[in-house]
Amino acid sequence: MDAKATAAFVREPAAGSTLNVLGITHIYKAAGTETAGSFSLWESVVPPGAGTPPHTHAHEDEAFYVLSGELVIEFEGDSAPHRVAPGGFFFGARGRRHAIRNVGDKPARVLVLCAPSCGLDQMFAELDAATAAGKPEMGKVVAIAAKYGVTIEPPADPPR
Repeated sequence: MDAKATAAFVREPAAGSTLNVLGITHIYKAAGTETAGSFSLWESVVPPGAGTPPHTHAHEDEAFYVLSGELVIEFEGDSAPHRVAPGGFFFGARGRRHAIRNVGDKPARVLVLCAPSCGLDQMFAELDAATAAGKPEMGKVVAIAAKYGVTIEPPADPPR
């Protein structure tokens, strides 16, 4: 990680590079390359029924702030899933498994902060490329994630 970011910048509403990460749109507000690896920040647009499989980050923490819609969040060490509505927040600590799912009937919008930015931007770019040819097989997703220190758990029943 470099000592400081290269320059200040402003992102206008709806601006930023966009990725399709397994059906979830990521609109980047700040990439790790722009913050010298301090953090990444993106808006996720999660379609109804979509989400992330249970996974664990080895290198970074994630923070989720729900802008619209409703998510169910499950995380290691808590026996019950949590419903998080607009204005709600969830912290996904590195080394602790977590998963999210949109349980509403409209897309959910979530602001996601990743700190430090240790390669998730690149992982998501690889998943975007893999998604371009259709939904990739889970084995390919698991292999891509593992390169960046993210362990994806075997699929289970989706959070309710």
